[in-house]
Amino acid sequence: MSLVGMLGGNAQAKVAIHFHTTQIAWFTLVGVLAGTFAIPFAAKAGAMYGKKRVILIVALLGLVGDLVAALATDYGVLLVGRCIAGLYTPAAMLAFAITRDVFPRHLVGLASGLLGGAVGLVALTGPFLSGWLLDDHGFRAVLWFMVGGTLLSLLLVAVFVPESPIREGHGRMDWPGGILLGGAITAIVYAIGKGSDWGWTSGEFIAYIAGSLVALALFVVVESRTAEPLLPLALVRRRQVWTVLLATSAATGAIYGVGPVLQLLALMPKIPTISDGLGWSATHNAWVTAPMSVLIIAAAVGTGVLARRVDARFLLGGGAVLAAVGYGIGTQLHHSASEFITMGVVAGVGMGMIVSIVPIMIIEVVAPEEQALANGAQSLGQGVAQVLIAQLAFVLMAQHGKELKGTQFYLDAGFTNGLWLIAGCCAVAALLALLIPKVKRLDDAEAGQAA
Repeated sequence: MSLVGMLGGNAQAKVAIHFHTTQIAWFTLVGVLAGTFAIPFAAKAGAMYGKKRVILIVALLGLVGDLVAALATDYGVLLVGRCIAGLYTPAAMLAFAITRDVFPRHLVGLASGLLGGAVGLVALTGPFLSGWLLDDHGFRAVLWFMVGGTLLSLLLVAVFVPESPIREGHGRMDWPGGILLGGAITAIVYAIGKGSDWGWTSGEFIAYIAGSLVALALFVVVESRTAEPLLPLALVRRRQVWTVLLATSAATGAIYGVGPVLQLLALMPKIPTISDGLGWSATHNAWVTAPMSVLIIAAAVGTGVLARRVDARFLLGGGAVLAAVGYGIGTQLHHSASEFITMGVVAGVGMGMIVSIVPIMIIEVVAPEEQALANGAQSLGQGVAQVLIAQLAFVLMAQHGKELKGTQFYLDAGFTNGLWLIAGCCAVAALLALLIPKVKRLDDAEAGQAA
């Protein structure tokens, strides 16, 4: 999943130019949106029927979407494929949940840290792979590699990953709650994306936002009256749970939402008065971002070890502060390879800390039988935050952009504003971490649950 996200992000500049589209934001966002819609259903299904089984189902759906995208000859069909492919997004949430179920308790923290560090490993190797594919074979090669990667992953899970032994004794899918929640999220994201065209005070924008708020209110009513809700409100009402979900969703949404900004900045062409992209090849971008990727891996693994001795709140808050400082530096220093590296060295440590500590914090605040639903709630919050932040970043960049031959390009002020947005969101996440009450450290939480 991390590799596919990396490849798609690096390919979007070439895709935008090839299809002459001003709507390239949806190339990445449509899959995240579909995956976010699917997360509550997948979390519930994983708890009821087995997490491995659900991973295999969503991976198979993702494979279909990858095939549609690879075969697409127009941008609309390409987006349909990317939307279907996004349905394997819940696999990440289920992977962290199944780790808790099958690893010995003294290795859960380390295993979760290694899973988080895998994002950094992909960030290190993925850009070189995408450089070879894009620079030598074009974006179509990237789309076909996604097909092969999804198929290989599906087979590896089927053969090697054990099924979780933890199940809900009974259960029924809450379809009304999921549809209301997914519809509300979709309406908000679509309205933000179209706000510049419609006008922020237009009837269309107000109608979509009002409709989403009504759907959210109905969702709360339905969940409070459903015997087996998709998102148990009793779980979310606990202060230690909702504060962790809020802070971690803001932090992860920001660090994943920055991807489109940095990738378009690096890979869009340099055209005087039209585009202030750096015009790098994907391979050159891989070399520039390699130090950041190494630091993500090191920080993630180190954080997984430290979590046994250090309060997780401090690790999350520290990671968010470092990410905010790094991207704050990037608002001023993003015009050369050395400046990119300076930004990445600081932000990379923060990103590694965040991706590693988030699943550990979920482990600390919920019981084992609540793990799948809690991970689902966190992934849902992360997905919503990521889509909203990325969509807002595209809106800000487009305010300082130019259209040429049907393709949207961005000027330097747009990239600067996008990075300021990310830095600000990371700073907010650091402040939200202060709301989290003190909880047992990983060792204590596991010992108490084992007893």
